[in-house]
Amino acid sequence: MDEVLIEGLRVETVIGVYEWERHVQQRLELDLELTTDIRAAARDDDLTHTLDYAAICERLTTYAADNAHGLVETFAERVAQLVIAEFGVRRLRLTVRKPGAVASARAVGVRIEREAG
Repeated sequence: MDEVLIEGLRVETVIGVYEWERHVQQRLELDLELTTDIRAAARDDDLTHTLDYAAICERLTTYAADNAHGLVETFAERVAQLVIAEFGVRRLRLTVRKPGAVASARAVGVRIEREAG
């Protein structure tokens, strides 16, 4: 199986468990590995036969801006569900990083893998 990659997608969202975090936008960085079959797209040179990474990026940017979460874990799970449901992804690996959340670390975050049901 093949993978479509999206690396370093930066989105702004309300995220965090502390009271002050519930009132500010913070940046998250996403890496996605999206399992699909790209043979038909390659054969026909046709975007409609593969994952449109621009559309996925736009949807995730909008989702992040429109939804607040307490935990990075919750955000990651909801993003995985959205990508599988709306874009027909068979399997994905998603890394979500929250830069600056811990002063002594460049970023903290989670990595999850999910498959279509």
